[in-house]
Amino acid sequence: MTTTERPPWWRWRPALSLRMRLLGWALLLLAVASLTSVVVVRQVLLNQLENRVTDDLAQEVAEFRLLADGRDPATGELFGADLAAITDTYLSRNEPQDGESVLGFVAGAFHGGSPDPPYDLSREPALVARWTSLTGSAHGEVAGTPAGPARWLAVPVSINGTIEGHLVVAQFTAQRRAEIDRAVRLMGLACLLVIVVVAAGGYLAMGRALRPLRAVTEAARSIEETDLSRRIGVTGSDEVAHLSRTFNAMVGRLDRAFAAQQAFLSDVGHELRTPITIVRGHLEVMGDDPAERRETVALVTDELDRMNRMVDDLLMLARAERPDFLQLAEVEVPAMMTDVYAKASALGSRDWRLGRVDPATLPADPQRLTQALMQLAQNAVQFTQDGDRVELSARVGPGELRLAVRDTGIGVAPADRERIFERFARGEPGRERTDGSGLGLAIVAAIAAAHRGRVTVDSEPGAGATFTLVIPTGPATVRGGEQP
Repeated sequence: MTTTERPPWWRWRPALSLRMRLLGWALLLLAVASLTSVVVVRQVLLNQLENRVTDDLAQEVAEFRLLADGRDPATGELFGADLAAITDTYLSRNEPQDGESVLGFVAGAFHGGSPDPPYDLSREPALVARWTSLTGSAHGEVAGTPAGPARWLAVPVSINGTIEGHLVVAQFTAQRRAEIDRAVRLMGLACLLVIVVVAAGGYLAMGRALRPLRAVTEAARSIEETDLSRRIGVTGSDEVAHLSRTFNAMVGRLDRAFAAQQAFLSDVGHELRTPITIVRGHLEVMGDDPAERRETVALVTDELDRMNRMVDDLLMLARAERPDFLQLAEVEVPAMMTDVYAKASALGSRDWRLGRVDPATLPADPQRLTQALMQLAQNAVQFTQDGDRVELSARVGPGELRLAVRDTGIGVAPADRERIFERFARGEPGRERTDGSGLGLAIVAAIAAAHRGRVTVDSEPGAGATFTLVIPTGPATVRGGEQP
């Protein structure tokens, strides 16, 4: 894998904050949109000006033709072939618009034009020669005059089929273009003012919107390994608020995990210290007598086996958090319960019974469910006596499967019903003192949680206990593993 080395100037590039980058992009888009709108508006106005000039030129020619077909207002007679009289009458009655100039040519010579034109185009010999030689209508544009560019329309005037002269109408557009440019400049200034206002308002608004992000940063900087109590105040329901809530939830999980880790390490140290102390004490006082040695070796081996079981249980609890903890398959509940009943019957001389078992099939890990039920059965054996009843059952309820182990033993004290599912927790000792690691019910709870379920206990002291493994039915409720 190759990496592209950045140029030396890159390291000196100013580090802009998120606030400034967002504001910069917003202003850039606004500036591009404003510039585009100004250019488009200017072009539209220029197109409208060209169309209006074209219409004005055509209108002047149409008015001249209408007058040529009429009567002389001075005599009341038809103009006839008197083109000079037609031109004089038209020029005297015509009121040119701003920037407009009308020129009349009779017999190839300039006859007259509008008073006070922006510029007298009859002084341009080349243009005059071109106009007076036309045999049909023509239009064009002349540039470089003192009054600026002008558009013109020239038409020949025919009387009795003979071209007797020409009429030229010209429009100087410099003044109108200047008005358009002034309007565009005002529009540009207005857009610039809007950009400045948006920049100021956007800077304040983005600062307010990004304030929770700064709070997240400050909280992250202030959090230490031993202090995860800091939280961020959340207001609103936008993306930043969701981020703050997610951050608070993450810190809460870290806080709980850290506390659990500290408790776990403390408990592990305490639980492992006891067998180590026992082993060391017996080894230190062990004599040379063969019988005493055999007794000591047996005791040490038993304690080492207990430590090994504890380590195995701890590893299993650690794996319970992994996605591959469960190996899912279609579990036939009646067949599984029959198998568990056969295995549990060998745990002790109890009155073992297989109660109600509803027919059901669900996606789950059969080995883990069997492990959980066997652990509950072992727990029942530890807190019952010979001949006490231990019953296994499986009932299907609305959206869940309830796997239960019920016994008639000493029961569970109310104060212990929640605590017994914690690691290394033990209930009040009964008539038989258990020497387990205190991880059995924690393993059951972990297996239930991996199936998105839970484990409950219903008990009264002296009246037995019922431990129920509640497993939701349906593949969507299983955590980890793969669907069969």
